Amino acid sequence: MAMMHTESTPAWWSLLREDVSCVLARDPAARSRFEVWTIYPGVQAVALHRMAHALWRQGWRYLPRWMSFVARWFTNVDIHPGARIGRRFFIDHGAGVVIGETAEVGDDVTLYHGVTLGGTTWSPGKRHPTLGDGVVVGAGAKILGPVMLGARVRVAANSVVIDNVPEGATVVGIPGRVVVRRRRTVNSLPDALLLDLDHHLIPDPVGKAIGSLLDRIGNLEQEVKRLQHTEDTPTGARS
Repeated sequence: MAMMHTESTPAWWSLLREDVSCVLARDPAARSRFEVWTIYPGVQAVALHRMAHALWRQGWRYLPRWMSFVARWFTNVDIHPGARIGRRFFIDHGAGVVIGETAEVGDDVTLYHGVTLGGTTWSPGKRHPTLGDGVVVGAGAKILGPVMLGARVRVAANSVVIDNVPEGATVVGIPGRVVVRRRRTVNSLPDALLLDLDHHLIPDPVGKAIGSLLDRIGNLEQEVKRLQHTEDTPTGARS
């Protein structure tokens, strides 16, 4: 899994400019850099997090947590300063997003509102998810525990993921189940331009199962009617 956490981390300003550019690339509602800078809570939360995370890595504790608290108060986005966030990170709408202390997020990741990257234990150590490059997590989805999502994984809205997910897969449901595995494609375009945001194309396994049952019931009803008609028909008439 390609991750962005190298020793040669770009400067804060460079990262922030990339964050703003990726919003303009992924959100049709964004009309200008000034608009993104001033009224996009996801961008503001990430900007403050990058500052707090730099202090956290230098051994500071209370001040980064205080900055995280202030960011949550202003943006409704709660990112622990210990979380490691990659480049070109986009939190769409921002409201209700929670990212835990040991979470790791790759490059070109998109989270929608209400997403939680949470833990499932009080024990110290790695207890939050790791997201590979190009992952898209739909609104309200919960990814819990030290699970790993491979590059370009899509998580459907309101799903709950508690197991590892292979690269290029689509996850749906509670608990999350892999319903699509996509092959890696060779393309000369940069990853930022290949993000798959077609949430309406995510398959619905429950709906498909119900549809199959309804079709089967219809066929059985037709068979029952045929048998009843055969029994009610006099023998002479059948001959």
